[in-house]
Amino acid sequence: MNSTASPLSKNPGLVHKTVFSILFSISFAHLLNDLIQAIIPSVYPILKQNYKLTFSQIGLITFAFQFSASILQPFVGYYTDKHPKPFSQVYGMLFSLAGIVSLSYANTFNWIVISVILIGTGSAIFHPESSRISNLASGGKRGLAQSIFQVGGNLGTALGPLLVALIVVPNAQKYILWFVVAAFIGLAIITKIAFWYRDHLVMRNNKKGEFVNFHALSKSKVKWAIALLLILIFSKFFYSASLSTYYTFYIMDKFNLSIQQAQFHMFLYLFAIVVGTIIGGPLGDKFGRKYVIWFSVFGAAPFALLLPHVNLFYTDVLMVVIGIIISSAFPAIIVYAQELLPKKLGMVSGLFYGFAFGMGALGSALLGKLADATSIQYVYQVCSFLPLMGIICHFLPNLKKK
Repeated sequence: MNSTASPLSKNPGLVHKTVFSILFSISFAHLLNDLIQAIIPSVYPILKQNYKLTFSQIGLITFAFQFSASILQPFVGYYTDKHPKPFSQVYGMLFSLAGIVSLSYANTFNWIVISVILIGTGSAIFHPESSRISNLASGGKRGLAQSIFQVGGNLGTALGPLLVALIVVPNAQKYILWFVVAAFIGLAIITKIAFWYRDHLVMRNNKKGEFVNFHALSKSKVKWAIALLLILIFSKFFYSASLSTYYTFYIMDKFNLSIQQAQFHMFLYLFAIVVGTIIGGPLGDKFGRKYVIWFSVFGAAPFALLLPHVNLFYTDVLMVVIGIIISSAFPAIIVYAQELLPKKLGMVSGLFYGFAFGMGALGSALLGKLADATSIQYVYQVCSFLPLMGIICHFLPNLKKK
């Protein structure tokens, strides 16, 4: 692939260097954003117990959160492709802050839904511009940059249940207010990044300013590849919805664990996702993104099929393996899609983050209905077949690494 010349080619430091200070800052902001998001599924057992919610209502709460997070993202990305907004993430964090405060006091189903929609809206504003910033700071190492960005979010998702188990579960729902601290720290970091982003855009005198690579694929082949990636996102996030939304209920039901014990087991899986995310991006840079995507989605299938049939120890082992394998795909999928449509980074990022959230939302709602109609253990038996859809990776075009 060839890259276009930048308007500031005489400033090679700005154009070609990987700006790790910005990458780690945006990754930490992602950690705080997703830590706030992770509060929602982590307090489900408390909300279910306090307000006598059904699994269907739990699924609808997840649907409301993830649908609000998904539906806005492509539009935010499309708009910021044309009109970059360096300070938009600040507004996103303010929405999340309002959602935390609201959720800490919510005592009805409708109030809970409004609270999670606020957090979802904040997430929708945060992700497209954040993904663009990580691309701008990548110095051309897109897979590495996307992994650093993603691992922050996954760490936040992993820490959420742990902190809820330590802070909220032993006390009361109002202790969710402690997470306001994370929102204020996030606001400080995002504001600093916004000034760098603004100055970067001004210096380059180019609203897009990304490293634009070209490939030889026709428009029809690009559309076909995007469609295949979206199918993979469906299988990955529909399956992930069963793990992130209902895993604590599953092991509480199957192994008679307490809420607090289940949260610690959930942490093992979420930490495995962090490890997989770290691995996925650099491997895509080195070996090609198609192969990483293939291994990540289809490779999880045998372990997913075994999961419903083992004891607690091997459940933990399999969840760690599944977490590492399946999470290595998303950085590779995002960068692969960005390379297919290099001039529409914001729209592509928004589309894929949004579709991922949307599939998680749909999956949570439908699986909640299935759990009420059958059992939570039956849900895991059905979902174990979803990673087999990864076989369609065979039909993805192989974009050569630079």
